[in-house]
Amino acid sequence: MKLETRTLVLIAAAIVINVVVGQLAVWVKLPLYVDAIGTVLVAILAGPWAGAITGILTNLIWGLISDPVAAAFFPVSLVIGLVAGFLARLGWFRSIGMTVAAGVVIGILSTIVAVPIIVYMFGGVTGAGTDFATAYLLAVGQELINSVAVANLGTNLVDKIVTCVIAWIIVKRLPQRFSSGFAFFGYSKAQ
Repeated sequence: MKLETRTLVLIAAAIVINVVVGQLAVWVKLPLYVDAIGTVLVAILAGPWAGAITGILTNLIWGLISDPVAAAFFPVSLVIGLVAGFLARLGWFRSIGMTVAAGVVIGILSTIVAVPIIVYMFGGVTGAGTDFATAYLLAVGQELINSVAVANLGTNLVDKIVTCVIAWIIVKRLPQRFSSGFAFFGYSKAQ
């Protein structure tokens, strides 16, 4: 797989978007992550492999420069990039309704990947906004894995829908001369 220069530049810009927005969400303890907007954007325009690379590099770079916890979640970002790219290929980003549906699918799959990381690497506490919901569920008698799964599924569904819609809006607003040069853009154009 060879990536064009324009795709590499897009990946670099997307990594900056992911880290900056994601770090802001961590600092203000938002119950959303919003750290995959750039990953989904790249996946929509350049496909699943470019999206996966964006996700992996985002988490590894972010982990090195400011938030070591982020590095542990690179498998989640890999899945987000891959799934968003495959859904883009299938035309799931052609309308707002399909974009929301893509967010639901990505939210469910990213939760499946994230829960074992949260439970087994961090004991259920990562410093994210979902920790409060996890603590509440533990306090009312739920088991740790169930508490983490429920808290994260709820957050991930909302987060990935918001993420996909923001990425979709950005793609729709990009100048045609810029976006039409990307291999996957045609799959996401409304027909």
